Amino acid sequence: MSGDFKKAATHLSQNEGLIFEKSSPGKKAYKLPPLDVPEVDARQLLGDAAREDLGHMPEVSEIEIIRHFTRLSTWNYAVDHGMYPLGSCTMKYNARVNEYAARIPGLAEAHPYQPTRISQGALRIIQMLSEQLIEITGMDAITLQPAAGAHGELTGILLVRAYLESQGNPRKKILVPDSAHGTNPATAATCGYAVENLKSNAAGMVDIASLEAQVNEDVAALMLTNPNTLGVFEQEIDKIAELLHAKGALLYMDGANMNALVGKVRPGDFGADVMHLNLHKTFSTPHGGGGPGSGPVACKKILEPFLPTPVVITKPDGTLGFDYDRPHSIGRVRMFYGNFGMFVRALAYIMANGPEGLRQTTEDAVLNANYVRQHLHGLYELPFDTPTMHEVVFSDKLQTNKGIRTGDIAKRLIDYGFHPYTVSFPLVVPGALMIEPTESESKEELDLFIDAMKQIAAEVETTPEVITEAPHRTRLSRLDETAAARKPVLRWKPSAK
Repeated sequence: MSGDFKKAATHLSQNEGLIFEKSSPGKKAYKLPPLDVPEVDARQLLGDAAREDLGHMPEVSEIEIIRHFTRLSTWNYAVDHGMYPLGSCTMKYNARVNEYAARIPGLAEAHPYQPTRISQGALRIIQMLSEQLIEITGMDAITLQPAAGAHGELTGILLVRAYLESQGNPRKKILVPDSAHGTNPATAATCGYAVENLKSNAAGMVDIASLEAQVNEDVAALMLTNPNTLGVFEQEIDKIAELLHAKGALLYMDGANMNALVGKVRPGDFGADVMHLNLHKTFSTPHGGGGPGSGPVACKKILEPFLPTPVVITKPDGTLGFDYDRPHSIGRVRMFYGNFGMFVRALAYIMANGPEGLRQTTEDAVLNANYVRQHLHGLYELPFDTPTMHEVVFSDKLQTNKGIRTGDIAKRLIDYGFHPYTVSFPLVVPGALMIEPTESESKEELDLFIDAMKQIAAEVETTPEVITEAPHRTRLSRLDETAAARKPVLRWKPSAK
């Protein structure tokens, strides 16, 4: 790959105005027959709920609508176009067989209110996925209701609280390591707990001495991401679990990085009491765009009575149904039974791979991350030189003497045809460059990415101004991010005519 961005491949990208700017009075993309029922006065019928701003909707033709949104779609970057090296997010490729299965009419068009007697296939999918995830995690029970990872965290900590309350004391605080996902402290606070930070040691893992000093009868649980956000596996995880259990506290595991463990080790076997899974990260269901997500929560037997209602059961006649009679349940956390389309996709992924295939994806994810690490180590600082799993975290320390920060490097990477890595996270690493190639990428794609990062490192030394002004090949270059954050324009207003 050339270091000269001017030699990069380009493509036609027409200017595109707002849909409102294409509007002209009287244009329509449809034609309806004359009204054959009495006209209704919306204001009289709805009162204050009547919309008065619909007159400002754009008036455009069908071809203008099609071309407008088709052109906009060509500006999107997607995993179908190229690599997403976003660390922590695990932006892997979604296998098309998953999408095929989810679009089978009987599944795609199933209604949650239809009788269970004609929903046996859907219920069997829920049951089968539950059994598979229990086996993969080494847990005893599971709920598929939560709609995303953070929602799973909330559900898991509510289970912890309900269990401790049943023991007579919900306790007061939750420990959160500085290498944890940022939603962990928010979850703990939402559930009524005080949050106490737990420092990492020089290897980027939980400091056992600090944990031992901080765990007491006020601690409800430790929320641990494993591998953590540095991509480091907690090598003393069994001791961590023992310390917590000895004080009556529980171990919550954030399972967002489970794609580094599937088929190799089970959290339930190393002492986790409850955990969430991100189906979009580990089991290849769609990711991004606001959803739909899925964050199942698996737990040990002591927490099973508190799982959300309803749960799928096998009735005496052999058919499947729902059990709502759960007096200790924390209650429903999601409408109906969760995002069913994600269940179909995840089960298709698990069954298509099988045990050996799942193990292989884990090994490939770890291999790819370490391949990137090995080739970029020395060009970018590695603040924690500890063996990593599925992702690697560098810092911009070697580039800051030229005035180049992680955000600058990320924007320059766009010129080389790659989506930026995760910028400035985890916070435990100042100026972090967080890279996770996932198992989806081939050696050829990784080599292109590595070459781009090497070229950028060289540019820092020779032509830093090229980087500070990047990206050069996008429709828009650098935006005023401060103004966008402080004075966002959220609504378009038509100009007076």
